[in-house]
Amino acid sequence: MKDESIELYIHIPFCRRKCLYCDFLSESCNDRHRVHGYIRGLQKELRNMRGTVLNRTVSSIYVGGGTPSSIDADYIEDIMDVVFHDYNVADDAEISIEVNPGTVTKEALKTYRRCGINRISIGLQASQNELLKRLGRIHTFEKFLNTYDMCIKTGFQNINVDIMSAIPGQRIGDLSDTLEKVMALRPKHISAYSLIVEEGTPFYDMYAKDVRARASGESPEYLPTEDEEMLMDTLIRDLLESHGYHRYEISNYAREGYECRHNNGYWIGTDYLGVGVGAASLLNNQRFSVIRNIDGYISAIQNGETVHENRVTLSRKDMMEEFMYLGLRRIEGVSREDFKERFGTAIEGVYGDVLNRLSRSGAILMSNGCIRLTEEGMDLSNVVLAEFLLE
Repeated sequence: MKDESIELYIHIPFCRRKCLYCDFLSESCNDRHRVHGYIRGLQKELRNMRGTVLNRTVSSIYVGGGTPSSIDADYIEDIMDVVFHDYNVADDAEISIEVNPGTVTKEALKTYRRCGINRISIGLQASQNELLKRLGRIHTFEKFLNTYDMCIKTGFQNINVDIMSAIPGQRIGDLSDTLEKVMALRPKHISAYSLIVEEGTPFYDMYAKDVRARASGESPEYLPTEDEEMLMDTLIRDLLESHGYHRYEISNYAREGYECRHNNGYWIGTDYLGVGVGAASLLNNQRFSVIRNIDGYISAIQNGETVHENRVTLSRKDMMEEFMYLGLRRIEGVSREDFKERFGTAIEGVYGDVLNRLSRSGAILMSNGCIRLTEEGMDLSNVVLAEFLLE
């Protein structure tokens, strides 16, 4: 049976400076009037949307961006005041906020704790200052260490650190050094992402030739080869698991009991409400999103107009695809019993041919009523997961 709790995502689209690889919806936070107008609009949207989730408990909240710590912490407190006043937030809710080194102060962290935030996600990416500069990050490794220390001293115990592999010019030794230095701090959670060079970013303009070379099987000049990227993935997995971090999703590792509940909710199909420009929602089998233009968002909220678009009711086929595509990202995979309970039919009746083919190829393992990706399947996850898109 589908969980009747919901998750809440709050989008803060402001940064001190946009990173060169970033294709998220974000912009500079320098216009204070614009930031103020946006936050007031966000508060109003939260109030407007409370009627859609009456009698449902908010099990997790994630304040993401952009860089939420780039704006005044009092604005974060204003947002959380509305959430706790207008929504039924679980007593043990996981409440996360993303911060970047160089944008957060001890006073801001104290404010976050005061308004109920209990989990911090710090964007590090690499321990080498040269690589951080290449990525367009505004911080140094030393600033990251200072930020981590402030988080601990202000009482945060549940901390995630983001690291990145496949950075242009990054060597295996650089990645190993980053992992060792992060593990020495003993954060509860580590997210390890492989860089994707997205079209429309400055990185794509800089490395488009390498992207095309990789696509055609040639050796890139700055980006790692596919073999090198697989070696990096293996290094991440082996080092983290040998130091007590278990892999529970393709790119996420945690100490026991500290898996990110919010992200797990996405992967198992928990309903979520997204507020703020560009945010997506899934409620009662309906998917919709908020308009992506900040000026248009502020204006529509002020004038009492809808900010939602692209509303679609998911078909049974859509829901089956998402059950498999998202659920198989988790290391424990998906349950045959859950599939039958949700859709009223055996999983083999829908995906029998695909399951047999992927099992023979060694990409999935089927045992004890569960279906999950093997290590080989995770290395080729994008290709494997696409097999579960129905005709």
